[in-house]
Order: sequence, then C-alpha cells, then structure tokens
Amino acid sequence: MPFDRALQMARQSGVDLVEVAPNADPPVCRLLDYGKLRYLYSKKERESKKTQKNTELREVRFRPNIGVHDLEAKLRKVKEFIEDGSKVKLTVRFRGREAVHQQLGLSLLKRVADELKEDVRLEKPPSMEGRALSMILIPSLPRGEKTEKKVEDLADAKT
Repeated sequence: MPFDRALQMARQSGVDLVEVAPNADPPVCRLLDYGKLRYLYSKKERESKKTQKNTELREVRFRPNIGVHDLEAKLRKVKEFIEDGSKVKLTVRFRGREAVHQQLGLSLLKRVADELKEDVRLEKPPSMEGRALSMILIPSLPRGEKTEKKVEDLADAKT
C-alpha cells in the first residue's frame, strides 16, 4: 500500500502509522496508538528490572596489625553483608614498610575466610592491587535456598 494511503487511513481512524520493520523490503508499518505502545514497553522494562538480582559489592578494609576486638567487629559486619546477599571485598591496606610483610595480610585474610567458611564461597583469591591485598567473597547459598534448607533440616530432625 502506498505511504500516502496508509497515512490517510491512520488519520481517519485516529491512530499513528508506526514503522515496525524499517530494514524489510518493502518497509513494514502498522496502524496503532504510539503512546500506548511506549507505555507498554516501559511497563515491561520496569517489570524486568524488578526480577533482576542486583548484587552489591561491599568493601571491608583491614590493617595488617588489627586488634582482636576490631577484627571481631569487622567480621560481624562482613556476616551482615553476606546475609543481605552482597558480595564482600576484603582489603588489607599496607602503609610504608608494612608492605614488606605481606604474609601478615595473607594470614589475616585466611583467618577471616576460615571464620566465615560456612556462609561464603571464595570468588577471587587474595591478590595484590598496588599497596593493598584483597579478595572477594560471595554468599554460598542464595537467601531463599538457605532458609529452605534450614526448614528441611528442622523437619528431618523432628522425624
């Protein structure tokens, strides 16, 4: 159908002439309400964003000579982040001559990983990034699966 005829039909029916396949031979057009089409696309996009899982990367910084109680406080914070489903980047910052003793930072990261081994998996092993030693931990089970597993364990214990 010629373009003029299609445009005339669109005006008569009170809708828009929308090109849906510009690369086709001949180009394909449809008679529809363009405002409604845009609304439906934006609604579909919003729905898809709701179902997407957005994991944050949270960072917890340590020093190589951290105190016992400070370490326990930071471990509690790491556990909170993991329970929320976030990835956690553990970083040991070295200042001045501390950089010579990288084994202290490595042992600190190992100790933290051992404390949290039931709750986390190692995504990225410890590596040096400039004057900082860092590793990334992720939750071992997604939030929903963890609670389902606990419920199953309770049911097994009762029988």
